[in-house]
Amino acid sequence: MDYDALFRTQLDALKTEGNYRVFAELERFRGAFPRAKNHGAGAEEVTVWCGNDYLGMGQHPDVLEAMHDALDKCGAGAGGTRNISGTNHSHVLLENELADLHGKDAALLFTSGYVSNWAALSTLGARLPGCTILSDSYNHASMIEGIRHARCEKRIWAHNDPEDLARKLADLDPDAPKVVAFESVYSMDGDIAPIAEILDVCEQYGAMSYLDEVHAVGLYGPRGGGIAEREGLMDRVTLIEGTLGKAFGVVGGYITGSTELVDFIRSFASGFIFTTALPPAVAAGAVASIQTLKGAEGTGLRARQQRQVARLRAKLDQAGIPHLDNPSHIVPVMVKDPVKCKMLADFLMERHGIYVQPINYPTVPKGTERLRFTPSPLHDDGDIDALVGALHSLWSQCALARAVA
Repeated sequence: MDYDALFRTQLDALKTEGNYRVFAELERFRGAFPRAKNHGAGAEEVTVWCGNDYLGMGQHPDVLEAMHDALDKCGAGAGGTRNISGTNHSHVLLENELADLHGKDAALLFTSGYVSNWAALSTLGARLPGCTILSDSYNHASMIEGIRHARCEKRIWAHNDPEDLARKLADLDPDAPKVVAFESVYSMDGDIAPIAEILDVCEQYGAMSYLDEVHAVGLYGPRGGGIAEREGLMDRVTLIEGTLGKAFGVVGGYITGSTELVDFIRSFASGFIFTTALPPAVAAGAVASIQTLKGAEGTGLRARQQRQVARLRAKLDQAGIPHLDNPSHIVPVMVKDPVKCKMLADFLMERHGIYVQPINYPTVPKGTERLRFTPSPLHDDGDIDALVGALHSLWSQCALARAVA
């Protein structure tokens, strides 16, 4: 059996469809975000326009100082799982900061946001007798995998549709456990869930609410607690999940909730129990990042980011570049063709020193391919003008349809 030939057949099909992923090999310049050195084809220095380090906190001097201090004190790794020698003082401090951020009794760290969703949802579904998980149809792959691994009953409800959720909850046993899983900001379209209405339905039918705030923590709310904080709803959400790898600028995931809920996940989630703990330096950097974003500097960074998002949208509208209108910081420019999407991304990198990753199937449905831009407070007005100018030129060269004003 020629296994490599079997692999090549499927890889060749991906390439033919225009859905084969090519990684950009970058080297970020410390203190110069969003600039990076490009080790691949194209311009030697690029401006990163698709990063998830939404506020540039991965370059913040307080974060770097905290990580250096922890590295000097504790060394590189945690040295074990949380249960076996791996719980460092920095982990405990970070969990306290996260619980405080979301107004919850407790928090629990994971090695990534993917793992926190996968582990928490799979544990809830598997360990709650007779549980049904109800999942928004646009939920992230990590949530879908967690629900699949739970092997419990599941229902898919129409995206951001509380009425459809209510209909599906009404069909279930009122005395059985139910978990409603959804996101606040959806990363590909940038739309925001009607959290209050969803919580009304959860409370009406006695369902636990599971809110993924991955693309909102640090960015929304008076202290960066996310959309639920901004809307004064955190106390009504049973479990809030988030990441340290986006607006907080490091790596890791977490959940927050009641003491009993968090202890339950801690005690039964294999994705927590059997994996090495985050390095103490990462935890210390995350503490510094969260503390900064809770304060006045964080308020200023959020305000500037929102200004730059609005400016980019206005400039795209002036140039007739089609983009999805949404209330978040995510700006999806719609191409709707995988080959052209990749071609545009290559041209931007090669000719203009602009890096944006093409977003194709299976991340988004076929026919909705896009370039996903994420303006930060550190992208200046000149960066925005250069980006829109490059898109304007390429849109004409590639004979792409303009948006109608």
